[in-house]
Amino acid sequence: MKVTTRVIRILLGGLMVFASIAYFFNLGNPEQPVGKMAVFMEGLVASQYLLPLVKGIELIAGLALLTGIFPRITPLILLPISLNIALVHLFLDPKNLAIAFFAFGANLYLILQQWSHYQSLLKVR
Repeated sequence: MKVTTRVIRILLGGLMVFASIAYFFNLGNPEQPVGKMAVFMEGLVASQYLLPLVKGIELIAGLALLTGIFPRITPLILLPISLNIALVHLFLDPKNLAIAFFAFGANLYLILQQWSHYQSLLKVR
């Protein structure tokens, strides 16, 4: 189980780092979105701050996953981002659903591996 957790942590961290570096340095030729996905992306770009903020968090969290620092908090930080990635692709861009579900599933797996450490956060006092 420890090896599986490490492999998933490294794969998810690598995916997050790659996606954020590709965004910040305009690497590759990304396919232009069409339809509802194009409208959604136009809104993100029009906000001027949201996409750089999310990609910055992805980069920091991805580096934390790759290096193994803050292993308990990093999956919690990535949870809203990976959930949003999965839902956006589920509803607006289903052809890229596999990578989106991998990111969300890997994030959930990492959270479940640390679940005993989170239980005290959920206690009603």
